Amino acid sequence: MSQQADRGRTIRARDRDAIVQSLRAGVVPRRGFHHVQVGRADEVEAVIRDLDRIDDGGSAIRFVIGEYGSGKTFFLFLVRSIALEKGLVTAHADLAPDRRLHATGGQARLLYAELMANLATRTRPAGGAMSSVVERFVTSTLKEARQFGSPVEEIVHQRLDDLSSLPGGYDFAEVVAAYWRGHETGDDPLQSDAIRWLRGEFTTKTEARKALGVRTIVDDDNVYDRLKLFARFVRLAGYQGFLVALDELVNLYKLGSGVARRNNYEQLLRLVNDSLQGSSVGLGFLLGGTPEMLMDPRKGLYSYEALRSRLEQNRFAGEGLKDLTGPVIHLASLSQEELYLLLEKLRHVFAAGDRQTILVPDEALRAFMRHCSERIGDAYFRTPRNTIKAFLDLLAILDQNPTASWQQLVGQIDLAAEENPDLQPLDNDIDDAGDVLEQGPATDLEKKAGRDSEDDLASFTL
Repeated sequence: MSQQADRGRTIRARDRDAIVQSLRAGVVPRRGFHHVQVGRADEVEAVIRDLDRIDDGGSAIRFVIGEYGSGKTFFLFLVRSIALEKGLVTAHADLAPDRRLHATGGQARLLYAELMANLATRTRPAGGAMSSVVERFVTSTLKEARQFGSPVEEIVHQRLDDLSSLPGGYDFAEVVAAYWRGHETGDDPLQSDAIRWLRGEFTTKTEARKALGVRTIVDDDNVYDRLKLFARFVRLAGYQGFLVALDELVNLYKLGSGVARRNNYEQLLRLVNDSLQGSSVGLGFLLGGTPEMLMDPRKGLYSYEALRSRLEQNRFAGEGLKDLTGPVIHLASLSQEELYLLLEKLRHVFAAGDRQTILVPDEALRAFMRHCSERIGDAYFRTPRNTIKAFLDLLAILDQNPTASWQQLVGQIDLAAEENPDLQPLDNDIDDAGDVLEQGPATDLEKKAGRDSEDDLASFTL
């Protein structure tokens, strides 16, 4: 559908409210965000090729790198929605001090549990889809058993046999089989226990053995292995693959302990190696972070030489040349035309698609852009979040005050460039046990190159 045709459509009230309220709060809307997507077509196309590779039984990993407020989270949500439409299962979580890739105090298991709580399918896009995935496996197994006239239990174990040969696969297969037994006998508690185990909610092996007869649970040591197992399982259930989206990668960068940070980077290296070498089946990772998190030679991913060698940009890229085949995607700044189109779409969404209730003319959009340029320079191209919030605030005032003039209000907008709180000085290094560690000296690796000079709005025409 063309952009013009899309702007001519009415928008459901709940979609309109979700978009406006979320963007005014500075967060990504959970629904209707396709109404405000602009630009970055090449980046989206590159990730779609990754999804096709996962669909084909391969693996993929992408680091989505952008300035604070540049739309990384929005991009991750957009890719997840595309993955759902292509028949993949997705899971997403934000890394946090209590949710890491590697830990010894339960933080890695908590990350797994958060991912499984946010498990989504095309029919359950809001999350909580674990029961639906397992039920689909059971339904397809029953269909296959009827087709070949075989006992259902025999088909269940045949289909799960491939999982049993993988690390942790035997117990995984036993738990899925237990869910089937609960389904056959009407044992709801058994089905519930199986789902809890698959979600990583059991905290002791004793509890799991009593409920399901298995001797292992999801813990800090096997989170990645369980993700690989689950990727294979969703394909057995009839889905095309499994996409894991992890945002706020900067929380690994901010770990106080150099030991804890290095352990997490080693686990991240394992993900990168398996994904690039094709060792995983039907599994993809999408990770969001800032340029500093990636390229800081002291605490960023580049401080770990093995990661640096795999994630460095193509030396021939730059000066108008880009390479989107590597594992890192640097989100480009919006162009003047793209930002103008974004303001048009926001105006359209605020009016719920009704052209008769549009609050400001095209002239107001141009005046707003000029004001932003004068206030914060090219920052409003690179980090449009504050610009979006300010424009929607302007529309809200005009909507509630019919006598107000946009000409007077535009000049009163107090806009500031985004400040990344993740770049504030870190506290003394603290390891997991609470011991203070000595801060090591910075390396001699080169610093991040300076950013391009500001765009000139004087040449902007429509």
